[in-house]
Amino acid sequence: MSVQVQSPTPTTVAEPAGPPTAAATLLSRLARDWRAVASLGFLVVLVGAALLAPWIAPHDPDAQNYESILQPAGTPGYLLGSDDLGRDILSRLLYGARASLLASVLAVGVAVGLGVPLGLAAGYLGGVVDNALMRVIDTLLSFPAIILAIGITAALQPSLVNSMIAVGIVFSPSVARLMRAQVLAVKEEPYVDAARTFGSRGGHLVRQHLLPNAVQPVLVQASLLLSHALIAEASLSFLGLGVQPPTASWGSMLARAYTFIYQAPLQMLAPGLAIVATALAFTVLGDVAQMAIDPRHRRTS
Repeated sequence: MSVQVQSPTPTTVAEPAGPPTAAATLLSRLARDWRAVASLGFLVVLVGAALLAPWIAPHDPDAQNYESILQPAGTPGYLLGSDDLGRDILSRLLYGARASLLASVLAVGVAVGLGVPLGLAAGYLGGVVDNALMRVIDTLLSFPAIILAIGITAALQPSLVNSMIAVGIVFSPSVARLMRAQVLAVKEEPYVDAARTFGSRGGHLVRQHLLPNAVQPVLVQASLLLSHALIAEASLSFLGLGVQPPTASWGSMLARAYTFIYQAPLQMLAPGLAIVATALAFTVLGDVAQMAIDPRHRRTS
């Protein structure tokens, strides 16, 4: 009589989890930081209010009512008061959020769109190209940022788009320098040497290895630049070089309210607080993202 021996069922051993990715670390750190949660929540509400402005704004932002000039906050029909032309401040604040947020994103987009290719070319090609590009960037950095932005805007003609192109040009040298530094560091990594050994050259090496591994800190810097772009847009609009009347933006509202600071000083409060709170929210989120990609701050699960 033969006895069949049943082989034991093979067991699978779970592979140890690797270190968390930057995205996972960012989400984890974001969820644990009440300041980041509050900042993100504020920005979500702000963007939602800006998008829904045509439906939730109590008045036409450009409608003038000369019977309700410089009404204080809390006046029936004017929750935040009215300006010197009788326009509702709350409505203009909601519509102004559209211009200010769009301007910030546009300026940072221009800065990244110009700075990343320049920094990538300088870091990858080196030599004469690197020296030439860095001298141009050093020249741009030698000018005070707001003065350079004012000069470019005046040359292009004052408007929202032109002012944000000017701000983007002003911010692009810092993005280019960071991108160049990251490319120079990534070029020395062993996996890049291995890729060259296996024949990776030119565009393939840049797309597959250099750009994906060098651009991450640049994206973090872009999130921090959003707050600077918001303040730059407000500054240019305050000086009359950004959004042109009657279109509302927080900077132009602040400039209009400043004219009547002695008659109605609280008019400056709403746009001023909006600028400060939004810039602070962008800064907090940028700091959290910066800590998430910094190996010194990473925690394994």
